[in-house]
Formats: sequence, C-alpha cells, structure tokens
Amino acid sequence: MENKADILIGRNAVWEALRAGRQIGTIYLLRGGRSGNISRILILAKEQGVPIKEVGEEKLRQLAGDTPHQGVAATLPAADYVTVEELFQKAEARKEAPFFLLADGIEDPHNLGAIIRTAEAAGAHGLILPRRRSAALTPAVSKTSAGAINHLPVARVGNLVQTAKELQSRGVWLYGADMEGDDWCGLDYRGGVALVIGSEGKGISRLMKETCDYLVRLPMRGKVGSLNASVAAGVLMYEITRQRMGLPAFPAN
Repeated sequence: MENKADILIGRNAVWEALRAGRQIGTIYLLRGGRSGNISRILILAKEQGVPIKEVGEEKLRQLAGDTPHQGVAATLPAADYVTVEELFQKAEARKEAPFFLLADGIEDPHNLGAIIRTAEAAGAHGLILPRRRSAALTPAVSKTSAGAINHLPVARVGNLVQTAKELQSRGVWLYGADMEGDDWCGLDYRGGVALVIGSEGKGISRLMKETCDYLVRLPMRGKVGSLNASVAAGVLMYEITRQRMGLPAFPAN
C-alpha cells in the first residue's frame, strides 16, 4: 500500500495539485461519482494525461484511511517523470548510442521495480511507460528498485506504439522479447536500441510486435513456458551491455 504522504485525498487537494501542474500518478474516482466539481477535476486530468481509475468504496477507504475522501484520491509518483527527449539527452551526454527500455503492459509494480534496477545497473539511459495499463512509479516500485528509480529516468507517454515509431525515426532499433523471435544472442545490439518487454501473461501487444524491427527469444529447455518479465529483461539487457562494451562471449585463451 502507498504511504499516506504519497496520496492526495479529497476533491480540493486533487484539484489544487492539478492546477499547480504537480505530477500525479493516478486519480482514483468512486465508481459512478462524476457529479458536482468532480467534472472539473476530470477535465483537467484529461488535459494533463493523468490516468483515471474508477474504483469501489473499499479501495478509496484503503487509500484515505480515516480521512473523508469525497469520492476522489490521487497517488503521487515516487519520482518525477521526464520527457522522451530528456532520455536522448542523457545518451548524448554520455556520448553513447541510445539504450532504452519500453515496458508494454507491465502492471506488477515489483516486476517494474526489478526491471528499473537492472536497467540502471546495465547502463540503460531510460525507461518508457504508457500512461494506461501499466504500473506507475509507486512507492512499491521505488522500494523494489533499491534506489535505482532515483538514477534511471522514466518517461510516461500516451501512446507507446507511436513513441516506438518516433524512436525508430531517430535511428533507434526496436527489439521485442517474444517466444516466436530470433535467437537472443544472434543479433547486433551495438547501435541505438530499445528493448521492448511485455507482460507475463500476454507478452507484448500485437501492434507493438508489428512495429518492432526484430523479435528475440530466450531458449526454454525446461517445462515452464515463460520467464518472469523482469528476469527475461535482465538476461536480454546484459547481452546488450556485453556487446556495447565490446566484451567477448568467451574469454581469449
């Protein structure tokens, strides 16, 4: 559960945060409660691209505790989101080809936190999330990332597929993790690269598959059909890092 310090409770608190342009993770709205001044909150949230989830009374009580919630609450991100342009600027500052992660439908905060932790350790320049159908930068994500959330910039976008196409137009090749793909270590990742990781249940979306330049797979020699998303991401990220560092697959004799 989120820390109370990371939650805005009540109509006025959420409205004032939106008016001030404060970054908000998700707005939780009581199901069916769109009357009165809730409408102005929804209009401003839509303009700013803030995700809105309609929930039952029990969820709002979990968030608000003993504080009257007035049908609305909002979570604050554990770290500020950045723009995609800022991710490119980080790569440029390091004088490196871009290395990004795209999380396509990762809804488990522990998986997302683990991916952020590994991405930062592997030298990635940033991670890109969709605003909807994705875990946000919650305190649970921050805790699982073991502090990496403070060092790896994260961008949140309205349309992940459109953003992927924009990356391609700027010389970044998209590699999607998929069981129908090519051998994971048989490709060249030394240029601009964006690794797309999908959810454990559904994998990457159909449109994203069609957008990727390559699909890559890990060998599965056991009886289970797939790996945890963060584990698969970690293996693939370190193959990318190995190649980009010029390390041989086998040490010279």
